[in-house]
Amino acid sequence: MTAPTPHPSTEGRTPYPVGLLLAGRRVVVVGGGQVAQRRLPALIASGAELHLISPATTPAVQAMADAGELTWHARPYRDGDLAGAWYVLVATDDPAVNTEVSAEAERERVFCSRSDDASAATAWTPASGRDAGATVAVLTGDPRHSAALRDAIVGGLRDGSLAARQYRAHGAGVALVGGGPGDPDLITVRGRRLLADADVVVTDRLAPRELLAELPEHVEVIDASKIPYGRQMAQEAINQALIEHAAAGKFVVRLKGGDPYVFGRGGEELLACAEAGIPVTVVPGISSSISVPETAGIPVTHRGLTQEFTVISGHVGPGDPRSLTNWRAVAGMSGTLVLLMAVDKIGAIAAELVEHGRPADTPVAIVQEGTTAAQRRVDATLGTVAAVVEAEGVKPPAVIVVGEVVDVLAAAFRP
Repeated sequence: MTAPTPHPSTEGRTPYPVGLLLAGRRVVVVGGGQVAQRRLPALIASGAELHLISPATTPAVQAMADAGELTWHARPYRDGDLAGAWYVLVATDDPAVNTEVSAEAERERVFCSRSDDASAATAWTPASGRDAGATVAVLTGDPRHSAALRDAIVGGLRDGSLAARQYRAHGAGVALVGGGPGDPDLITVRGRRLLADADVVVTDRLAPRELLAELPEHVEVIDASKIPYGRQMAQEAINQALIEHAAAGKFVVRLKGGDPYVFGRGGEELLACAEAGIPVTVVPGISSSISVPETAGIPVTHRGLTQEFTVISGHVGPGDPRSLTNWRAVAGMSGTLVLLMAVDKIGAIAAELVEHGRPADTPVAIVQEGTTAAQRRVDATLGTVAAVVEAEGVKPPAVIVVGEVVDVLAAAFRP
C-alpha cells in the first residue's frame, strides 16, 4: 500500500472558506460522543446522507439514529469506511483511531475535520450561527475565539446593535406576532425581526410597549388597545386596518400580548386576511398562562402533585349565557387551573368551583402585571380570594392560579 502524502502544515496558512452543499451526499462521522452530538444537528439539517461509525453513542445521538436521521453502524472504525464519502468528521477519544481515519481520508482525497487536532485536519469546522436566513461562520484556529466572535456577530444582528441593511423577501402582507407576556426580552427572535421590518404596527396594551420605542420614525403605529370597561377598537375595525394597509403594499405587524391564538383572536384576524387574499405569517408567542406563574415562582405542573393544567378564559363567568365552560367538570379535575381575564369574575368562579367540589382552602395566587417591573403577587384561597382581590385592589391584567402548585416552591421563592 502506498503511504499517503503528508498534508502541508497548517501553521501560518489561511483556510479557504467555503460552504459545502452536502444534501444527498455521503458523510461519515466516526465517534458517537459529545462532540458528535454537537456537530450532527447541522449535518442533519444539511440533508447529508449520514453514516455514524461508533461502538456506542450518547442517548441523544441514539435518538437521532432511532428517528432515521442517520445510519448508525454500531462497531469500531474499519479501513474502507470512507469509500464514497464527500466529507468526514473524526470525533473519537482515541488518537490512534483518529490518525487512521485521517490517513484514509488523505488517500481517498476526502476533506477531514478532526476534533482533537486541527493541525492534522484538512478541514476546520467553523463556529456558526444563523440569523434571518444568513449563516455566520467564523474560523480563527482557536475554537473559543471563533465561538466568541460568532456569538457577538449573531447576537448583534438579532438585537439590532449590529446594523445591517435587510432586503425584505416577504413583501406586503400581515404578520401576527405574539409579543409574550409583557417583558420585551420575552418576544421571540423571529417576532422581533419582523417587527423591525414593519411599515405598520397594529398593537394593543398587552403587547410589550418598550418595543415600540425601537421602531424607526417612518413606521405607523395604530393603537388597537382593548382596555377593559374603556375605549375599545372593534375587532372588525382591527381586521379592516390590517387588510387595508397590506392591500396598499405595506408589511403590517399585528403585535399582540402573549400568543396570537391563546385568547388573542388571532384566528379571526387570519381568517379575515385570508378571505381578502392577504398573505399572513403567524409567529407564536410565550403565553402568559405559563410564563407569568413561572416568574412568580409557580410551576403549573409538578411531579407527584399534578399531571394536568387547564387554561380558562374568565371574561364571562358562571351562569352567563355566553359561557362555554363546564364549570362542574372543571371543579372535578385535580390539576392546576390557570384563569385569564378573570379578575372581576373571580368571586363567582371561586364559589362555583367550591360548590362543585373543590375545597375552599385550595391555594390561589393572583399575579398582576406579570413579567413587568410592576409585577406583584397576592395569595389567597378559593374561600377568601374574592375578598382579597377587593381588599388588595387587584386590577387587570392578572393571571390567577388555582391549585396546590401555588405553594410547592414557596420555600425557595419566599424565604
